[in-house]
Amino acid sequence: MTRDHGRGAAFLVATLLVTLPSLAQLTPDRTYYGINRPMPMTVAAPPRDRPTPLPDGIPGPPAPEPAPPILTIELLAFGDASPVASSHVLEGRIDMASLFPELWTSRPPRLLYAQLRVDGQETGSPVVLEPMVTPASATIIDPQTRQAWFIDPATNTPNFDARAKGELLFNSPPLNHTGIRAWSEDYLAVDTDQGRITFRFRPDQAPATVANIRELVAGGFYADTIIHRIVNRLPTTGHPFVIQFGDPSGTGEGGHGRHVDLERSNLPHDFGVLSMARDDHPDTNGSQVFICLSREGTARLDGRYTAFAQAVDGADVILRLASVRTDAATQRPVTPPRIINASLLPAPPMGRAPRPVARPPSSGR
Repeated sequence: MTRDHGRGAAFLVATLLVTLPSLAQLTPDRTYYGINRPMPMTVAAPPRDRPTPLPDGIPGPPAPEPAPPILTIELLAFGDASPVASSHVLEGRIDMASLFPELWTSRPPRLLYAQLRVDGQETGSPVVLEPMVTPASATIIDPQTRQAWFIDPATNTPNFDARAKGELLFNSPPLNHTGIRAWSEDYLAVDTDQGRITFRFRPDQAPATVANIRELVAGGFYADTIIHRIVNRLPTTGHPFVIQFGDPSGTGEGGHGRHVDLERSNLPHDFGVLSMARDDHPDTNGSQVFICLSREGTARLDGRYTAFAQAVDGADVILRLASVRTDAATQRPVTPPRIINASLLPAPPMGRAPRPVARPPSSGR
């Protein structure tokens, strides 16, 4: 691929994503923590209900002070209900490294979520704890000759057709764990002129890609751009394919002026999955993304493109966008839908995260 369920569900997701100021929260003091060093974070407990004083002149014993809440932090892997570790904490500043030494000693290091519990109840957005390790790099080779793919700078032509015969391989670099990158989990809300789609990021699959998209969204990159490509039916199989956007020029050839290396992701391409568009060279991810429209149409992209988020609300919006009339030759919408804005929303606690959307059976192949 070149760079080129209703109101009830929406209400549920909106309710889950609301974070009230009175809720407790675990907050990183900074983003980067070097290995084998302190990891200062702050625990904010909910305000305690003060006893109602008796009116003046009415005798009686003073009302007891409310008991302080029991605060606990759990380390969780994505998709696991049982914590990897847990520790009781007090309100105020804490050192995650001393509470959880396994953050530095576990091999291999893996991405975890730190979730605060108040009196046993999950509260506030979890903190994503991403190990900073040497990333794998990708190479395209000709499986017959084992020659690496490249573009001859003199002729500006590739030495072989990467799409027709290229095999994508990732190396396995030696482990070099230098620390942890931490941030409060957030979701991606994409507001279009057809409605809102909400995505849950999957940093456990593609942390560098998630970081790149979060930076672009926070800077307002996607505001007032168009959806420049819609393939509702593949001409070869008739399966629903993709909706593509993220080019401010609207041509399908632009981006944000930088490239991001291809990242190995095991998240299957399926309806509602958000993945990175790129050129033939594997390390040309940038700002352009595509929303998958069916497993049947996009399964062949697994392992070759970086899937990094899943829609948790807005299946009806995805289908409305997919039905927009396009030019059959260019796959460009006749009247391109608009991305009004993209924003980051506080995530709900781990145990209350909404499930990914599914393609309604009545929507066709």
